[in-house]
Amino acid sequence: MAFETRAIHGGQEPDPETGAVMPPVYASPAFAQDSPGEHHGYEYSRTGNPTRTALEDNLTSVEGGSHGRTFASGMAAINTVLNLLEAGDHVVVGRDVYGDTHRLFTQVYEDYDLRFSFVDATDHDAVADAMGAHTELVWIETPTNPLMRVLDIESIAAIAHEYDALAAVDNTFATPALQRPLELGADVVAHSLTKYLGGHSDVVGSALVTDDPALDERLGFYQNSVGATLDPFACFLVLRGTKTLPVRMERHSENARKLASWLADHPAVESVHYSGLQSHSQHDLAGRQMDDFGGMVSVEFDASLPAVEQFVSNTETFTLSEGLSGVESLLEHPATMTHAAVPAEERRETGITDGLVRLSVGLEAVADLRDDLEQAIDRSLRR
Repeated sequence: MAFETRAIHGGQEPDPETGAVMPPVYASPAFAQDSPGEHHGYEYSRTGNPTRTALEDNLTSVEGGSHGRTFASGMAAINTVLNLLEAGDHVVVGRDVYGDTHRLFTQVYEDYDLRFSFVDATDHDAVADAMGAHTELVWIETPTNPLMRVLDIESIAAIAHEYDALAAVDNTFATPALQRPLELGADVVAHSLTKYLGGHSDVVGSALVTDDPALDERLGFYQNSVGATLDPFACFLVLRGTKTLPVRMERHSENARKLASWLADHPAVESVHYSGLQSHSQHDLAGRQMDDFGGMVSVEFDASLPAVEQFVSNTETFTLSEGLSGVESLLEHPATMTHAAVPAEERRETGITDGLVRLSVGLEAVADLRDDLEQAIDRSLRR
């Protein structure tokens, strides 16, 4: 069955009681039992809920896995993966990761005697050199946030498996419409449902998908025990979003490609980070690994911090926000917003400079987006 068809129909059957085409929102926290311990598949909504089951089955289908779990936020899913580890374990992390992921690893889990090595995951030798006898997890994003680096999932998963470590991939930016890490050897895939899968900037949630039933059982234990599960109405909203994911990602990618090409030739722009450009160092890898290049673009300006802060404050069609991946275009300044929790020296070493701006390219007319960036550049960055 084609991806577009699975996005609409995966995990979704008409309601057997009413014939409703969309799965109902089952708001009930508890479910009646015929006798003690004998129920109809559900007992308590934290443990399982029919609307959540429909979403988890849908996400499992589009990601090409066999088991899926949903959570109350992106960080809850990442936290659940780390719940699998024990004191003394070691994690290898792609250096260019979301700021809150970095904060969770270094400011929360290092206090529980987990060790983290942040490496340039575009360098496979660096990944291999960081591995050791106590490495239990390799965590990467691709494309990365905010520098849009593309990492070779198949090669990194193979390195992880040489050490019997799990390979986890945050697939938020690409979505399963463009990239399916399980097909490339990953053990578990994470998504912020808040982003493209929800798609309308009106829900917060996340998911983990795997092909390994034993791993899913462990994830499910922590999902239920910790209780950071996604509420039924949020599940309903994401189910609405997945139906249009293929067509939205096609338009996001088209707009981003056009905008990145225009920015790459702009005199005020120092560099553009977008793997859809042939000048991007991982363009060929992205072409092999992804079906398209996505809607996220980062732009480097050779300008002072006050000028860049003025630029991101002067756009009109683009909204200044830490969010991303909705139908509307957003932009943000990583050094002072999403990655402010990363120490300044580490940010600079990673490549997150004061001149870096991240664009989440929406579905508006691309000419309007160009005009908006141009007027903001004229007001802020022209010398």
